[in-house]
Amino acid sequence: MNDMFSLSQKKIVVFGGAGYIGKAVVRAALAQGAKVLVADQNGASFDAPAWKDVRENRDFGFITCNVEKAEEVRKAYDACIKQFGQFNAMVNLVAYGKFDDLSRQSDDDMAYSFDGVAGHVLRTIREAIPYFKKDGGVVVATASMYGIVSPDYRIYGKSGQNNPAVYGMGKAAVISLTRYAAAHLAPMNIRVNCVSPGPVPDPSKNPPHEFMEQLAGKTMLGRVGRPEDIAGAYIYLLSDAASFVAGECLCVDGGWTKW
Repeated sequence: MNDMFSLSQKKIVVFGGAGYIGKAVVRAALAQGAKVLVADQNGASFDAPAWKDVRENRDFGFITCNVEKAEEVRKAYDACIKQFGQFNAMVNLVAYGKFDDLSRQSDDDMAYSFDGVAGHVLRTIREAIPYFKKDGGVVVATASMYGIVSPDYRIYGKSGQNNPAVYGMGKAAVISLTRYAAAHLAPMNIRVNCVSPGPVPDPSKNPPHEFMEQLAGKTMLGRVGRPEDIAGAYIYLLSDAASFVAGECLCVDGGWTKW
């Protein structure tokens, strides 16, 4: 029986693949037989000894890419074709911005941040369409539980981990864009879905212990997530196991949004 979760036929560009969750997605995709080109601005992220196996994998590549620029997005797709002979799947995990409290968020920073959370997702999909028109393709974007619900500010307090309104606004737009893109691109055999991660705090941001306990208490499973908990959702949506799934926002949040 064929492995329905195999990615052996997938040549994937992963925008934001050098991030905290992104690296786990890259490792999981390689383990399933994919050829993976990471398009990111932080190639040094793979220099750590723990990522030597990924860095030295012949099915792995890296290109520096700024998703604010359409020409750099296209260069990433071209680089995937040059290295692996084809480009037929795209994952986008990028999020950036100049975030501030709702009462202080300037118009300029709001516009920049909205593009950094949602606008570039449309850009990377739009630029992939000409490449996918011949043989079809798969797109997996990244939303967030905060595109579905608001943060509970009672647990954020002065933790330094506060989640800004424009971020949630952008992630809600990613969910809507996923539905629109899935509907409009299905006739071209382009399948579009997104993953909505729950609480997966990055230790490098030094989340306080009390905050982590309260965050864990908001999930049905009583714990926060790990990057590896999220990666499987991307593998599923990229694979033939999800061949009848379109426009879906797959929540992987320990039940947070289901209370």
